[in-house]
Amino acid sequence: MALFSSLSEKFNHIFSKLTKKGRLTELEIKDAMREVRIALLEADVNYMVAKDFVKTVSEKAVGDEVLKSLTPAQQVIKIVKDELTLLMSSNNQKLAVSPSPPTVIMMCGLQGAGKTTMCAKLGAYLKKSGKRPMLVACDIYRPAAINQLQVVGKQANVEVFERGTQNPVKTAKEGVAHAVKQGFDTVIIDTAGRLHINEELMQELKNIKKEVSPTEILLVVDAMTGQDAVTVAKAFNDDLDISGIILTKLDGDTRGGAALSIKAITGKPIKFSGVGEKIGDLEPFYPDRIASRILGMGDVLSLIEKAQEAVSEEQAKEMEKKFRENSFTFDDYLAQIENVKKMGNIKDLLGMIPGLGGKIKNLDIDEKQIFINKAIIQSMTPKERKNPEIIKASRRARIAKGSGTTIQQVNQLLKQFEQTKEMMKQLKNGKFKNRF
Repeated sequence: MALFSSLSEKFNHIFSKLTKKGRLTELEIKDAMREVRIALLEADVNYMVAKDFVKTVSEKAVGDEVLKSLTPAQQVIKIVKDELTLLMSSNNQKLAVSPSPPTVIMMCGLQGAGKTTMCAKLGAYLKKSGKRPMLVACDIYRPAAINQLQVVGKQANVEVFERGTQNPVKTAKEGVAHAVKQGFDTVIIDTAGRLHINEELMQELKNIKKEVSPTEILLVVDAMTGQDAVTVAKAFNDDLDISGIILTKLDGDTRGGAALSIKAITGKPIKFSGVGEKIGDLEPFYPDRIASRILGMGDVLSLIEKAQEAVSEEQAKEMEKKFRENSFTFDDYLAQIENVKKMGNIKDLLGMIPGLGGKIKNLDIDEKQIFINKAIIQSMTPKERKNPEIIKASRRARIAKGSGTTIQQVNQLLKQFEQTKEMMKQLKNGKFKNRF
């Protein structure tokens, strides 16, 4: 599901009515702000946060500068975007780094929020950034918690330090000492969770904090729990003075309430968001980009970053050369399929393109078709991949049988491939030059 799709759809509806009016009156803006407030409350945004947000936007939107401008609706939308961004923390808050290694990151949260998996995801993220992280298993109460950390740690290729069920405070202290000896520059401590907040849990976390003096205390909360996530965040912050929040399941059926309320209630920023189940599905949280996506303005920067992660500069240059020379083959087509898969969910990617955010909700995108096309191409001989024109009736029947598809599906892919090549040819000849 596209990020905040329900809220985004409502906002697009509200502001499309404003843009059609040209000049705006103070009453029209107030009516629109009333709808914005309702949309925020339906998205499970905290009542006081929604109320203060609408009050701030309204005060700025009814000024002479807006009402007398040539594009008042666009001015109002800009004010809303700026205030949404501020609501979530103005810019991405990077992790603090200890002046003397190791940097100690204490992870906390309730059971079920995905804290243990998030430890490994953060470890993988830091390793990719050039750090040398180590995980420490301090959850001795939940059955198989230590084993789970070892499993996800292995997936992330990050070492796990554990001392069984000995006192978690002692394990945390020994883990940091081990990291110093072995040259690890970052320690991520997986602390125990509970089904609900209680004094016993908080006291243990306070003891660990006192013993290892963490550089960061990150709270992991489930975005899908809405206002419950905000309540949990406030309780943990009151007791531990957390430094930041990681929202999990931000890719799920989340209405956005937690993301839009937590900073205002706790004063602490969201630093990362979990956007999938894979170890690599962790992203820095960029409030300005999220605000743009909520308002249907797209998120080109994130799209570019995903593309850069999936395709190396060398690969991009090679592909550009093939486009220019019109020497694109089915092997190249297969490589592009793999690159798209690396970038993530297609609907989410389309939602990052400006202007498409609100239009893709009912778009029927069959991601299975990617795997079908891949199977068809892999059933071709190397010669057929380079020279698709030789694929006549008998070859199409063989390819269909080998890929478990139909001749019609093979024909459809061949047609798509020819259309792609034709488009490249036209781009090369400059026929599309005046269309953009």
